[in-house]
Amino acid sequence: MGDPLITDIQNSGKEGGIMFKEFKEFAMRGNVVDLAVGIIIGGAFGTIVKSMVSNVLMPPIGLLIGCVDFTNLFAVLKAGTKAGPYVALADAQTACAVTVNYGVFLNTVITFIIVSFAVFMVIKGINNLRHEEEAPAEEPTTKECSFCFTTIAIQATRCPNCTSELGTAQA
Repeated sequence: MGDPLITDIQNSGKEGGIMFKEFKEFAMRGNVVDLAVGIIIGGAFGTIVKSMVSNVLMPPIGLLIGCVDFTNLFAVLKAGTKAGPYVALADAQTACAVTVNYGVFLNTVITFIIVSFAVFMVIKGINNLRHEEEAPAEEPTTKECSFCFTTIAIQATRCPNCTSELGTAQA
């Protein structure tokens, strides 16, 4: 036998069919698809930024500070099965030592700052494009005659079609 929920939906007739149709419309709506694409691209972008931080930015910073690799900055709280000073974080983890991995945390914070800045720049660019699209409304150059309802110049004081006097306050 199959999944009882799927069987229920298939056998429920009208109600299940309507619910499935509504879900399909919801899932295929532009916003949901755009959100899914955004999440996928965001995940890929996050991976690229993490690689850039770990492999491009942190090695020169580590060289300036005197460390070779920030991921190997850790503090041992409790020694593991193998005693001794641990040269790398992997050695400490292999020995089941309890460690505080502040180097990994530092890499993560720098990655977050770079991703946040990149997202800020994208949103700023989008907002600038939106402001350019919103042009101010033009002043009206025509008005409607209140007697014959034809369109005439806004400065007109008499309608050229019905010859009615309009006055200067006509809008």
